[in-house]
Amino acid sequence: MTTRSTHRYLDPKTLERIKRLDVRARLVVEGFVTGEHRSPYNGFAVEFATHREYTPGDDTKHIDWKVWSRTDRLYIKEYEEETNLQCTIVLDTSKSMHYGSDSTGRWSKFDYAATCAASLTWLMQRQQDAVGLITFNTTIQRTMPASAHPSHFKRLLHELEQCRPDDKTDVAAVFLQLANKVRRRGMIVLISDLFVDPEVLGRALQEFRLRKHEVVVMQVLHEDELTFPFQENTLFRGLEVNAELFTEPRALRRSYLEAVDRFLTRVRGVCATAGVDHLLLSTNDPLSASLAGYLAFRQKTKRNIARHS
Repeated sequence: MTTRSTHRYLDPKTLERIKRLDVRARLVVEGFVTGEHRSPYNGFAVEFATHREYTPGDDTKHIDWKVWSRTDRLYIKEYEEETNLQCTIVLDTSKSMHYGSDSTGRWSKFDYAATCAASLTWLMQRQQDAVGLITFNTTIQRTMPASAHPSHFKRLLHELEQCRPDDKTDVAAVFLQLANKVRRRGMIVLISDLFVDPEVLGRALQEFRLRKHEVVVMQVLHEDELTFPFQENTLFRGLEVNAELFTEPRALRRSYLEAVDRFLTRVRGVCATAGVDHLLLSTNDPLSASLAGYLAFRQKTKRNIARHS
C-alpha cells in the first residue's frame, strides 16, 4: 500500500463514504500498520527482559553494543513474550455526540468516535489483547466483558455498528457508575466529548484509578466546536439543553473560543490530577491519532501493571 493510499484510508472524509463500520475499521488499521507507523506496531510483539553473557553461536543482532562500549564485554539482550492486555472501551452515546450529522451524510462526533472504537478493537485483535465494551448515555446501555476470542470481536464490532446516539442528555450520574462495571485491572479507553461537569469527570476518573486501572481519555469534538467557522446569521439549537439562539456568529466567535479554551484547560487539569492520559481529537483528524495514542499508552500500561503485580 502506498503512502498516499495509506493517508487516504485514515482520512475521515474518505471513511465517511463507507457505511459498514467493520470495513472502515479494517481499512484504518491496515492503512496504519502498513504505512508510516509500521515499525512501532511491529515492535510490540516482545519486550526486553534481561542480559546474559554472549556465547559463540548467539545471533549478533541481539548484542547490546552500549554495554560493550562501557565494559568491553559482549552481552546479549534477552526478550520475553508480552503478556496480553485487557482493555475496555467506554463509549459515549448521549445526545450531544449526534452533532455533525446532516442531510449531506457528514460525520457526526459519534460516527468518528464509533470508528475510533471499532479501529481500536480491530487493532487489539491483531495484538491478541482482550477487549470489552461499555456504552452509556444517562444509563449504562450495554456491557460486554473483555475477551480475546475472535467471535467476541465480531460481536463487539456488530454491537458498535448498531449503536446510535440517544436523545437523552445528562450523563453526570452514569459517569460515577462506570468504574463498577470493570472488575479486572487493565486499560480503560473512554471516548466521549466530555460534556459533563469537570468535577464529576474527575471523581469518575479517580474511581477508575482507585481500582488500579490505567485510563486513556479520548475527547472527541467536532471541528465546528473547536473553530466556530460560522459566518452568516445562524440559528443555534442546544443538544444538551432545550434552547435556541438566532444570532450573528462573528460577534460571538471570540468569547466562544475563549470559553472552549477554558473548558479544555479544565478537562486537561482534571485528567492530569487523576493521573490519566488525555488526547483531544477533532472530527477532521486522521484516525491514526487514536491508534498511535493507544499503542503508546499500551506500553506504559503494561509496565505499570507489571510493576504493581
